[in-house]
Amino acid sequence: MKLVSENFLLAILIFFIGTLLSIIISKLSKIFFKKISKRTKTNFDDFIFEVISGIIKPIGFLLSFYFSIDYFFADEINFISVLLNILKLLILIIIIKALNKVLIRSLTESTSKINDSSISSMVSSLTPLIKALTWSIGSIFFLQNIGVQMTAIWALLSAGGIGAGLALKDPVQEFFEYITILLDKPFQKGEFIKSDGVLGMVERVGVRSSRIRSINGEVVVMSNSALTNGIISNYAQMKKRRLVHKLGVVYETSPKLMKLIPIIIKKIVEETKDASFDRCHFTDFGDFSLNFELVYYIPTNNYLAAMEAQQSINLRIIEEFSVNNIEFAFPTQTLNIESNKAK
Repeated sequence: MKLVSENFLLAILIFFIGTLLSIIISKLSKIFFKKISKRTKTNFDDFIFEVISGIIKPIGFLLSFYFSIDYFFADEINFISVLLNILKLLILIIIIKALNKVLIRSLTESTSKINDSSISSMVSSLTPLIKALTWSIGSIFFLQNIGVQMTAIWALLSAGGIGAGLALKDPVQEFFEYITILLDKPFQKGEFIKSDGVLGMVERVGVRSSRIRSINGEVVVMSNSALTNGIISNYAQMKKRRLVHKLGVVYETSPKLMKLIPIIIKKIVEETKDASFDRCHFTDFGDFSLNFELVYYIPTNNYLAAMEAQQSINLRIIEEFSVNNIEFAFPTQTLNIESNKAK
């Protein structure tokens, strides 16, 4: 009985000494790290020192509790071993959380100098993978530490890895296509693109798919692989938009009016805001019309502005043709019948 009481007092002493040392080391480390951080210009080392100082106390308390229980219950194997393993797990959780904070902050700091929102988006998407990796390594380390036979586990992981690899083939491919979009930048959020017959503005570039708001208003969800493997027309990167139109007038139009048509159209385009005239020519004799080809530029990548300019030009052409008695052609067929009179 006396031996038990002595062991109990020594266990309590171990706990209090360990707790006291934890508090002292925590305070001394804060003072020491503060002096070191003043010598550096970056804030990243301050963050690391703060994380380390923050975990010294809880880890010290848990270790003190661990050694005191291990000393007092040295002969009690079953229950106490479970309790000690729980304490090991708590210590490991604290360390992994601190490590995740440092790794994620390190990635953020390394990309903060790059003024690119796509890189920041990529880093944020990698955060779950980093956390999953550290937790996986920590779990394996813990299982091995508590005496679990890892041979069977490695075999299961190998078999499971093959199955998971086959099951996750498409998601993994889409993720790498997402990285390709972020780095190669065929398009970005907010840009107006055309892909696979879909014309609209990119609202979101996701890890597996991208969302496009079409000109009809609906949201079109396309896989990243479909976008990167197809042809993408990025209108947001256009410096100017080239528009080509065909105009047809009736065959009864006089040569004088035919010569006047390019002049009329040139004047209309030059007087239109956000439009730059290129050319207008009488190109060919059609089946039902005399055809002109009009080419002009809209010096903007704004689709709405281009449509407004196009509408204004079309309406002015109708008005001017009406004033000058120029008729637009439409599909017609004239049948001339000649009769031979008997002489």
